[in-house]
Amino acid sequence: MERTLSTSTLPLQPSHTQPLGRLHATLALWLRNARTRRQLAALDERLLMDNGITPAERRRELEKPFWR
Repeated sequence: MERTLSTSTLPLQPSHTQPLGRLHATLALWLRNARTRRQLAALDERLLMDNGITPAERRRELEKPFWR
């Protein structure tokens, strides 16, 4: 899995103040959500335990839609 900063710690880019910039940022976030959830789904039990993730936590994350 990749490590990412939370969106609250990322500086706001000037392009995000424009509608197309916000759209681009939103689409990029949705794509990242989908990609990281696919990666999470591919982890076996040992790797989950190594990362401190319980099967219930993984299940809850995988049940979320990509836009959340």
